[in-house]
Amino acid sequence: MPEPGPAGPARRARGSDALPPERSALLGPAEVRGLAERLGVSPTKKLGQNFVIDPNTVRKIVRLAGVAAGDRVIEVGPGLGSLTLGLTEAGADVTAVEIDHRLAAELPLTARAMQPEIFADPDAPRLRVMRSDALELSAEQLEGLPAAPEVMVANLPYNVSVPILMHLLELVPELRRGLVMVQSEVGHRIAAAPGSKEYGVPSAKAAWYGEWRIAGTVSRRIFWPVPGVDSVLVGYERLAEPRGDERERRLAFELVNAAFAQRRKMLRQALQPVLGPLDRAVAAIERAGVEPTARAEQLGIADYLAIARSSGRASWDE
Repeated sequence: MPEPGPAGPARRARGSDALPPERSALLGPAEVRGLAERLGVSPTKKLGQNFVIDPNTVRKIVRLAGVAAGDRVIEVGPGLGSLTLGLTEAGADVTAVEIDHRLAAELPLTARAMQPEIFADPDAPRLRVMRSDALELSAEQLEGLPAAPEVMVANLPYNVSVPILMHLLELVPELRRGLVMVQSEVGHRIAAAPGSKEYGVPSAKAAWYGEWRIAGTVSRRIFWPVPGVDSVLVGYERLAEPRGDERERRLAFELVNAAFAQRRKMLRQALQPVLGPLDRAVAAIERAGVEPTARAEQLGIADYLAIARSSGRASWDE
């Protein structure tokens, strides 16, 4: 097999032993490993890197995400481009955010080599790569795009998946739906309902933005290197209208943090660091229609928002 890279996949597609067109547009195990070797890239735990090497899984993710031609998609951590190529194959316009400078520089070359017909028109770019830490991505960086992304599809770095998710949901209100691949335990926490054993801070905060669901499971064998944990696909649909304004969100999240920091304590005790002395805390909780003796895991995000509003703090000047 020719060496993977900008020239390798293109030559292979024209050769006598070329794979069928529908199979040649995505990266397989040999291409992924070959690209990594040529670039001197070794997947690292520090960056949470596990590269997808199975085209069938890529197409499954794209299908479950409901990606269609013309969708504006943001992808975090594209790596060598396995999922990116699946998104562009489906007709999406992709903004890929990559922290590794080598991978960020190579991704457009790989895309043009693997899918020359898609990237034939230089005046209609289908892929934009931002060299950035997703946790530091700013509104100013996104202002350079023709339009804001509306769909998030990503194989999120496992070690920072929740912080990245929360940052992007707050940064890009236009993200109306999405599908992300995360560690199984994390995914179930994100999608957990109040009262369940998995319910916690990620669950409550994610619910601020919309409805979440476990959309599917992913075999660890489709990654290179093979991780020591299982993965799931988590999907969401954003609420049509925000639950509250930014000040209310910050205070509701502060209450969530305080409640789960002392999750074995009743709310009347756990929320005092935010609401003040016992009598003031109890009054705010009761005005919100919540039982002061309840505990953190019994409340949904709407309850935390109600307490934030009833406390009066959400309207204070900072």
